[in-house]
Amino acid sequence: MIVTNTDEHFMRQALKEAEQAFKVDEVPIGAVVVCGDRIIARGHNLTERLNDVTAHAEMQSITAAAEHLGGKYLKDCTLFVTVEPCPMCAGALQWAQIGRIVFGAFDEKSGYRRIGGKMLHPKTKVVGGVLEAECADLMKAFFKRKRAL
Repeated sequence: MIVTNTDEHFMRQALKEAEQAFKVDEVPIGAVVVCGDRIIARGHNLTERLNDVTAHAEMQSITAAAEHLGGKYLKDCTLFVTVEPCPMCAGALQWAQIGRIVFGAFDEKSGYRRIGGKMLHPKTKVVGGVLEAECADLMKAFFKRKRAL
């Protein structure tokens, strides 16, 4: 699939969310949901702050987008997320029937693809590797800092 300048623009917005998570010692993953070339929801990891293992960036942004739209289906929306979604988030994205997912860094250990790429809705289009280096570098910096403590 073709990566556009628009994809890079919105991934930079997701990176801003990830940077907010980094600043408050959360795993730096950020997400935005776009509908009609407009950001309708933003989210970043809040698992530490909320003491909730389900408070991933994707889950935060899915909830905010559904609230914004007044419905649970996100068929006409695109999720931009800095790291490949985990299986839990992929399941939620399947139920939300998200139209498209664009992610930055691949996650060979915890990404949904490791247990099979069939977790998403059959009509969902996926693009990976958008601003991959920037997204991966933020994660590496976070875990390097954690190991140093």
